Amino acid sequence: MNTRTTRPGDGPFTERTPRVAAARALTRRAGRVRAGRFLAEGAQAVREALRWHIGGRGVVREVFAVSLPGDLAALAAEAGVTVSAVTERAAAGLSETVTPQGVVAVCDLVDVPLADALAGTPRLVAVLAGVSDPGNAGTVLRVADAAGADAVILAGHAVDPHNGKCVRASTGSLFHLPVARATVEETLDACRAAGLRLVAADGHATDDVSADRGLADPTAWVFGSEAHGLPAGVVARLDHALRVPVYGSAESLNLATAAAVCLYATAWRQRAAERGTF
Repeated sequence: MNTRTTRPGDGPFTERTPRVAAARALTRRAGRVRAGRFLAEGAQAVREALRWHIGGRGVVREVFAVSLPGDLAALAAEAGVTVSAVTERAAAGLSETVTPQGVVAVCDLVDVPLADALAGTPRLVAVLAGVSDPGNAGTVLRVADAAGADAVILAGHAVDPHNGKCVRASTGSLFHLPVARATVEETLDACRAAGLRLVAADGHATDDVSADRGLADPTAWVFGSEAHGLPAGVVARLDHALRVPVYGSAESLNLATAAAVCLYATAWRQRAAERGTF
């Protein structure tokens, strides 16, 4: 592993090393807000963070590693990012998992202004309104990325996208597409101004995704929390509400699964319309 530490000949950083202690504070939201930085843990997240840095879309400040795979060492060298060796105990202190992966990147926050996230002519956007579960939010980020969405917006009292569990659940997708945070009102107004049709994912809606031909239009899907869904006042402000039909005996779908169906329903229709087959 190619590493650069504060002084030649130093051993691996420990949990008491000031840079490690400062990074450990980023496991808490207050620390992230104060520093304007967060941690990306695991080889896949660090790999995508370094590519994000190399692409000029963000900044990785440092990588801490017990050991570093060759491809990550090469990416860090290309990016000019310092890689510092740490002890296993130090790595554990930077981890929020039961089994630390031993490699962590310190990154600047990824979120951008709402206007930047919706710049141009977006065709597919995911809005997480009040979604507080970081695992769900991170998985929806991953799904939105896979479906070719133009942006993800966390609206209202939604989870911090830099939360460690959210970052891990996104498996690197957090670094692939614009992510913004705003109030629900600001988000809905901005999506409408960008020409997006606002559609609620609502398990109680009369119509379902299979019957709605309007999904070929530029669409912002609005998802609420898994426990409570979307408030009636928010649904009333949207253009339409659709449900994912449940044909079997399951009580419901979880948020991330429903989001996958909804986002792909739009992605498929939009691409079929472009080919003239819809």
